[in-house]
Amino acid sequence: MIWKILIVLSLLVVVGTLVAGIAVMAMGGKVDAKWSNVLMRYRILAQAVAVGVLMLPLYASSGGNK
Repeated sequence: MIWKILIVLSLLVVVGTLVAGIAVMAMGGKVDAKWSNVLMRYRILAQAVAVGVLMLPLYASSGGNK
């Protein structure tokens, strides 16, 4: 059950950073210049964490180091 919660939370973080990045780029101007790159980097980091969270239950259910 905890894995499902972690997976949903990690995916929500990815979606949230993606939407925030798109919104900042749509605003344009100084805000876009300051934050769009930063938010997209955070999105990439969040995606890496989400992939790790997705892989951990698969690894654990496969028996680990057989």
